[in-house]
Amino acid sequence: MLVQIVRFKTGMSVEAFAKVAEERTPAFAQVPGLQQKYFVKLDEPGRYGGVYIWESRAAMEAYRASDLAASTGDAYEVIGKPEVETMEVLAALR
Repeated sequence: MLVQIVRFKTGMSVEAFAKVAEERTPAFAQVPGLQQKYFVKLDEPGRYGGVYIWESRAAMEAYRASDLAASTGDAYEVIGKPEVETMEVLAALR
C-alpha cells in the first residue's frame, strides 16, 4: 500500500476548491486501485492538496498517466508545480 500526498497553490477560494472536489469525486471513485482520496486544505492561504491511498504502485502509476490526473492542474487552477510525496505503508492501525 502507498500513500501519496500532493500539495499545490491556487488562487481559488475554499468554496470554489470544495465545489471542484465534489464534482470530481465520482471520477476518482472509479479509479482502479485507489482505496481512498482526501481533498485537503493546508494551513497556508491558497494551499490545498490531495492525500491518496493506493493499493499498489502500478495503480498509482496508471492513474498518473490518465486524463483525470492530467486535468488536475486546470481543474484547480494550480499555480506553479505541485509538490508530490509518495510513501510506502509498512504497517497500519486498521
